[in-house]
Amino acid sequence: QVQLVESGGGLVQAGGSLRLSCAASGSTFSRADMNWYRQAPGKQRELVASITSDGYTNYADSVKGRFTISRDNAKNTVFLQMNSLKPEGTAVYYCNARKTSFPGYTYWGQGTQVTVSS
Repeated sequence: QVQLVESGGGLVQAGGSLRLSCAASGSTFSRADMNWYRQAPGKQRELVASITSDGYTNYADSVKGRFTISRDNAKNTVFLQMNSLKPEGTAVYYCNARKTSFPGYTYWGQGTQVTVSS
C-alpha cells in the first residue's frame, strides 16, 4: 500500500510560481515512476509531467519550459515547480505513482487545488 499526500497548492497571480510536493509512504518509492496530472473543471484529467525511477522526465507541451518535475528518493517525495503560471493552469493537481515491475501498482493522491488569477 502506498499513500500519496500532495501539498503546496493555492492561489497565485498569472506569471507567478508555485511548488507542489507529493510525499509518499512505502519502501518502493524509488522504483516507481511518478507523475503529476491535473483536472480543470469540466475537462478530463491530463498528464502534466512524469519522472521515471531512473530520473528521466517528460512534459506536456503546454508546460514545457515552465514546469520542472524532480524527486528526492531519500525523502520519498516528488516535486513540481511551476513557473510563469497561466490562468488555464487552474486545476486540481494530482500526484500518481506507477510501478510496472512485479508487483505492480498505481496509486493516486487526493489532489491539491491550484488557482491562477488573471
